[in-house]
Parts: sequence; structure tokens; C-alpha cells
Amino acid sequence: MQAWLCENPVGVDALEWKELPTPQPKAGEVLIEIKAASLNFPDILIVQNKYQIKPPLPFVPGSEYAGVVQAVGDGVTHLKVGQHVACLSGTGGFATHTVAPAALCMPLPAAFPFVDAAAFIMIYATSYHALVDRAQLKAGETVLVLGAAGGVGTSAIQIAKACGARVIAAASTDEKCALCKSLGADATLNYSKENLRDAIKLLTDGKGPDVIYDPVGGEFAEPAFRSIAWRGRYLVVGFASGPIPALPLNLTLLKGASLVGVFWGDFAKREPKANAAMMMELAQWYAQGKIKPVIDRTMPMAELKAAYAHMGSRGVKGKLVMVN
Repeated sequence: MQAWLCENPVGVDALEWKELPTPQPKAGEVLIEIKAASLNFPDILIVQNKYQIKPPLPFVPGSEYAGVVQAVGDGVTHLKVGQHVACLSGTGGFATHTVAPAALCMPLPAAFPFVDAAAFIMIYATSYHALVDRAQLKAGETVLVLGAAGGVGTSAIQIAKACGARVIAAASTDEKCALCKSLGADATLNYSKENLRDAIKLLTDGKGPDVIYDPVGGEFAEPAFRSIAWRGRYLVVGFASGPIPALPLNLTLLKGASLVGVFWGDFAKREPKANAAMMMELAQWYAQGKIKPVIDRTMPMAELKAAYAHMGSRGVKGKLVMVN
């Protein structure tokens, strides 16, 4: 097998494409021939030693991927050789093959393309857990999505619309705003041109959004929170812009609002039955056409470093997917 190996986590440039022995699955594991793997924000952090999970060296990055089961370890009964699966295991995806825990593999119906499957689990699980479980979003409520043209942002638009909410999508360019409109956003705002608070006030008739979905952090967090509706819920999803904002806690009091942390990865580990039910519903929504990953582009696995550069430029709309 071949893989992008991280032996020194000092950045993307240190990754090397190497020939490695093909591993065999142990008990509870499966060997997967990888057909597609998506690039997620944690994949940037993990090769810089900046992610909260620090795998032992050396490791193969690539948290999310899809492919074909080639072999199964002892005790694996729900998967078989030849089965198509998607997996989010944290590492191993930027390769031709990987061994993964069978419990983390999502069986795929035949009509589920590998590229979509490789871009599915992280963004839709995060957004469903955030909006449906943590925010308890109701039909008719207004959701503001920051970073709306990114992977989780595009999934949040689709899930909020599937729940019957009104969606305001905030993005940094007119092109990204147009993409959000095409996904069903009811209104958009370009925060590189418009004052965020003024635009939110105008688009909500002064009421503010009931739910704010924030995977970005940084400078827009405080003005967005100051704009939230009474009893609003502010979803802390991530910090793609880099800086972790410090919000004045008196704002929660003045607005009767909630700051709500969203950590889907730990939810999946702590509440596996609830997570499995959620994933089953998401698969049904995909089959019904309610949700579909936005694919910015596909690139050959050998061009991973160029893909990292493209993602770092913040020009990605939806998801980047590497293919073998």
C-alpha cells in the first residue's frame, strides 16, 4: 500500500508519500481499500501538532474516507468482504488502504457514491447534532450560519431547511453567498462588505436569530452574539478562523441566551445508540434528496499537498475530496 506519512508534525510540507506494508485487521477491525477521502479542518491542525488529538508517530492523516472492505478481523459480523463503507476514524484516510475499527464504519447502500460518502459523516453528523440535538431547533425559527459556504456550513443550511427553519447564510464573498442561496438559504449576507450587526438586524426585523451556528470563531463571534434573539442558542462548533473568542458573559444574561458547546466526536463515543440512530436518519435524508454534500472539487490522492494549500487559502466551497 501507499500512504502520506507524517513522521514529524511540523506542517504539510513534512508529509511524504511512502510505500508501506499493507496491514492486516485485528479483532474488531476491517481492512479498507480507500476510494475517496475528504479534507477537513482537523486534518490541517493534526499535521501541525495543533489538534486536541495527538496520534502516536508516525501516522497517516486523513480523518474521513470511503472504500471497499478487503478483509475483516475476528468478531466482525456486521460487515463483509466487498462491502462499501464510509468511516471517520481520525487518521488513516490519505492512503490506498487502511485498517479501521469496524464499529466506526457506516455501511453504504449501493447507490451512495464514494465521493459523497467520504464527505458525509463529519459535516452532517456535526450539524445534525448541533441543530437538532443541542439547539432543539423548531420549524419557523431563524438560524444564522456563519462560514456558511464551508463544509459544515453547507450541511447546516441543508439540515436547518429540512427542519423547517428560516436560514440566513453569512459568507465572505458574493460567489459563496450565491452558493448558499442555491442550497436553500432564505437570505445571505457578505460579511466582508456588510456590517454584521446591521445586516442581521435588517434581515430579522430587529428580532435577531433564534440559533447561531458558528464554526468560525474569531472577530465575528461577539457581534453575532450581541445580535441574538431572546432565548437564543449560540452553537460553538469550531474556530476555523484561528482565534478563540472571549465573549462577555453578561450578554447571556441580557439576552436570556445560551452558549451551547458542540462536540459531535465525544457525543458519538458517549452516546453510541443515539449517534447510530442519528446516522440512520441522515442516510435516509440523503436517499430522499434532502441533503447532499457540496463537493468543491476532487483531486488525485498524490496531489494532497496542493489540496491542503487550496483549503488554507479559504477558497473552498463545500468539501475537497481526494480520490484513488
